[in-house]
Amino acid sequence: MSEYNKRNKAVALKYNADTDRAPVIIASGHGEIANKIIDIAEQNGIPVYRDDSAASLMCMLEVGSNIPTELYEVIAAIYCQLLKTSKELNNKDRG
Repeated sequence: MSEYNKRNKAVALKYNADTDRAPVIIASGHGEIANKIIDIAEQNGIPVYRDDSAASLMCMLEVGSNIPTELYEVIAAIYCQLLKTSKELNNKDRG
């Protein structure tokens, strides 16, 4: 396993405004598990945002737990970036 894979981290979140009070961690891992989380997301068209600091913070939380209020701003910034990227990709496809 390469040095990069040992440090690689990934967290998968879900959020349903009707049932969840905050985003919920549905998967978390390091190394090969992180790579698998990213691969599954990409294969299913789920946006992947790479931020080592955010991933490190969220990897400390339990799978099944809600994101604490202290991380709301971080998650909101990630979500905004994903929306921006999605909009840019859609505009590229139309042009």
